[in-house]
Amino acid sequence: MTKRMLIMLALAGLIFGGIFGFQYFKSQMIKKYMAGNKPPPATVTTMKVDYEAWQPQVNSVGSLRAVRGVDVTTEIAGLVRSIHFSSGQSVSAGDLLVQLNADSDVAQLRALEAAADLAETTYERDKAQFEAQAISKAQLDADAANLKTAKAQVAQQAALVAKKSIRAPFAGQLGITTIQPGQYLNTGDKIVTLQQIDPIYVDFSVPQQQLPRLKIGQSVAATVDAFPGRTFAGRVNAIDPKVDPNTRNVQVEASIANHKRELLPGMFASTNVSAGGEQRYLTVPQTAVSFNTYGATVFVVQPGAAKEGAKGAMTVKQIFVTTGETRGDQVAVLSGLKAGDVVVTSGQLKLKNGSEIVVDNKATPSNDAAPRPVDQ
Repeated sequence: MTKRMLIMLALAGLIFGGIFGFQYFKSQMIKKYMAGNKPPPATVTTMKVDYEAWQPQVNSVGSLRAVRGVDVTTEIAGLVRSIHFSSGQSVSAGDLLVQLNADSDVAQLRALEAAADLAETTYERDKAQFEAQAISKAQLDADAANLKTAKAQVAQQAALVAKKSIRAPFAGQLGITTIQPGQYLNTGDKIVTLQQIDPIYVDFSVPQQQLPRLKIGQSVAATVDAFPGRTFAGRVNAIDPKVDPNTRNVQVEASIANHKRELLPGMFASTNVSAGGEQRYLTVPQTAVSFNTYGATVFVVQPGAAKEGAKGAMTVKQIFVTTGETRGDQVAVLSGLKAGDVVVTSGQLKLKNGSEIVVDNKATPSNDAAPRPVDQ
């Protein structure tokens, strides 16, 4: 019985020993296989970090607006007798634009002027008679009142006649009109648009956090899509004393010289306001910075230990950074990096701490402080 038990234990030991041995052999083979199939070094682009001069700017978008701009209309109805301007013409303040038919009004004015002259003659005659005590003071007062009434009626009719001559309220450039002689105009009908566009205003809004950086007289650089590659210089004219409670933005008005009248009201404009003195920041391309729930990170290139004969192999280390302002393709780094560090600018999705890399800078991401669109 004892002999059988020993044989059974020996067989069980051999079986379990074989199982454990096989599992150990399998795990060793898996480790060896995985070690021989590690991912190849990731190909990335890199850039050396250095200081650059930054001019603080407040960027925004807005629209152009005429210094003065109205749709010229008629205050009273009437028939167009003559037109004294051409579409697109420049006019001065007070220039006659449209003459409405005023024949009956002028005739009425002449009748009222005659009545006023008669009233004045009567007053002067009765005044002399009053001095000779031939008439009463009440008669003289009635004559004076009649004279004033007659002159008031003349002034009223003269104003009505003047309204039949529609004039430019200020100097500027006229738009396109479709009014024709003989056309009947109702009160308030548009005749032509009049815009004073030299200089021209640009209205834009900035967040309330940027308000301390703005002041009257600061330089403004504006660009419009109609003239790519060109910058129009101006100055801040006014800052609205009220912050919009819906957007928490404040409106700013700037004046831009427009001698050639190339800029027109209603154009979309991008604006840059130079705010404060020049600063120096460590600068990297925006593509070098990755953002996640924990903050902004970059991969810094570090010389790595050579592995399996790969002399000079490089690895990366992920570090947290604090970013500041942005301009174009660039972002300022306030902390986390130092001058001379080499950071990865593209290919970060394939990286983690300790990943080996191969640098290929034949095609690097854009790093322009003021990029411009390029027609393809």
